[in-house]
Amino acid sequence: MKTQKYSVNQHLIETVLAWVKSGEIAIPEIQRPFVWDATKVRDLMDSLYQGYPVGYIIAWRNPNVKLKDGSQSAGKKILIDGQQRVTALTAAILGQPVVNQDYRKVKIKIAFNPMDENGKFEVFNTAIAKDSVWIPDISEIFSSSVDLYDFVEDYCKRNPNAVNREIFKKFDHLKKIISKQIGLIELDSDLDIETVTEIFIRINSKGVALSQADFAMSKISVNEQYNGPILRKCIDYFCHLAIAPEFWTQIKETDHDFAASPYFHKISWMSKEKDDLYDPDYTDLLRVAFTSQFNRGKLADLVSLLSGRNFETRTYEDEIAKQSFEKLEQGIVSFVNENNFKSFIMIIKSAGFISPDLIRSKNAINFAYILYLKLKRLGHNPADIESYVRRWFVMSILTGRYSGSPESSFDYDIRQIASRPFKEVIEAEEAGRLSSAFWEVTLVQQLETSVASSPYFNVFLAAQVKGADKGFLSKDITVADMINHKGDIHHIFPRDYLKKNGLSKIQYNQIANYVYMQSEINIKVGNKPPSQYLREVEQQCTTGMLKYGGIQDRNELLANLETSCVPPDIMTMSLQDYPDFLKQRRILMAKKIQKYYFNL
Repeated sequence: MKTQKYSVNQHLIETVLAWVKSGEIAIPEIQRPFVWDATKVRDLMDSLYQGYPVGYIIAWRNPNVKLKDGSQSAGKKILIDGQQRVTALTAAILGQPVVNQDYRKVKIKIAFNPMDENGKFEVFNTAIAKDSVWIPDISEIFSSSVDLYDFVEDYCKRNPNAVNREIFKKFDHLKKIISKQIGLIELDSDLDIETVTEIFIRINSKGVALSQADFAMSKISVNEQYNGPILRKCIDYFCHLAIAPEFWTQIKETDHDFAASPYFHKISWMSKEKDDLYDPDYTDLLRVAFTSQFNRGKLADLVSLLSGRNFETRTYEDEIAKQSFEKLEQGIVSFVNENNFKSFIMIIKSAGFISPDLIRSKNAINFAYILYLKLKRLGHNPADIESYVRRWFVMSILTGRYSGSPESSFDYDIRQIASRPFKEVIEAEEAGRLSSAFWEVTLVQQLETSVASSPYFNVFLAAQVKGADKGFLSKDITVADMINHKGDIHHIFPRDYLKKNGLSKIQYNQIANYVYMQSEINIKVGNKPPSQYLREVEQQCTTGMLKYGGIQDRNELLANLETSCVPPDIMTMSLQDYPDFLKQRRILMAKKIQKYYFNL
């Protein structure tokens, strides 16, 4: 029989709020800013006033840690579900400001009208401010310095129609909200993340899942001893700046504590950064910082280490927590470093991945950054680092190395990289995963798909970018130009032509039939078969009368077909040859990708 690893108790709201004020319960901002609309705060107060249940909150106790002198330090309760409700209570009852979705501190005032038959709550507004029947901010009533009798007397003086006894009942009933009970499910400190996550999902009515990064963020944000709250802000703010650089001004104006910290300076360069190739979220940043510093790939280990877990003795020690925070801080600082970040982005772009549209695997780019930071710290030659990162990144995409759940692969790879020369690691992986069978059979088969966002097609496009290839039938406009300016992918055998001849969508929408082609050329091609429009391009090479693009030389035309991996005998192909065309082009595309890879 399993021992119960949690307790369920009812506590007074007053008690819960006292725990929040004292720090006994820490709100880790797992969901970060307060996302409730002010009307939901109003509704919560109304529910409590009317005596309706408001559900349970869930807290996970941090383990007690052993200090250097041998004594024990008690762990706080970390709130993992109910943040919005508890924050709403602190806002409405204690009058504390909240940080909203725009990361601004705002005060939510809930007004109360005791003259209403059932007592009425409303969000404070200018109309309420002018109406004496409303108490503009109920937090006044909960202040310990307020005498309820005096408060009622003052109210009745302002409202002659008010009946003193009835008003007193309403205010007394309101004040007794803090004596209402709220359920607290407290989870034991020795529960693992998987169990805590399962409990959370089963209890949370919305079925929202917490990630391991959420738990890591909670551990960071509640540990004031080791600079956790500022570190958490550094992570959050950097990720927010990645998608909204203008947010820098707001941080400077509204978060003076962070603006005065060294971390603000470290991320300020993002205020002028417009590149969107890699916009990490907090999970990405944590994963990269942790794995590159700790040589581990499982974020559950980070959660344990930040709690001070000694994996050998299975105890918790403050010294381990301290060292873990120091190492994590180093990882975060390395991640957000301007030179590191920009150099890494240049490496990825130098592999031909110039647009976020070409990168479908966030895990692949995360590990590529891990690899960059790790090799740099190990002192590798910069030129070798560039080549290694490019090759590992492309190999990861081609083999789906980090598709699905990446943690086990991250863990295995970083341990290999940390234990032996990287040249041995990558050569062993290439020998095992990128054999001749992969290039000649597996990759050709993978190219048989109609999904335009296929990672294999994206690698092919990256190969074209790196080779500075021109667009199909273009004289000067490159594939890179069209990708950068959101150009269009078109069909070599026109879609309308194939469709009219009875081919299905999955047949004509094959990536082996796709090319980047200038729209004006594609319009001229229309629904003509390639045997016709390519014959006309040949003619323009003789006559000089341009119809499709600017190519006027037959050798230039043949070179264009070659870089586009279009078999030259397409000029004589009929509809019946279409399946053979696809087979030939897949083989040519695979060969181009292979040559590209080994030149990285």
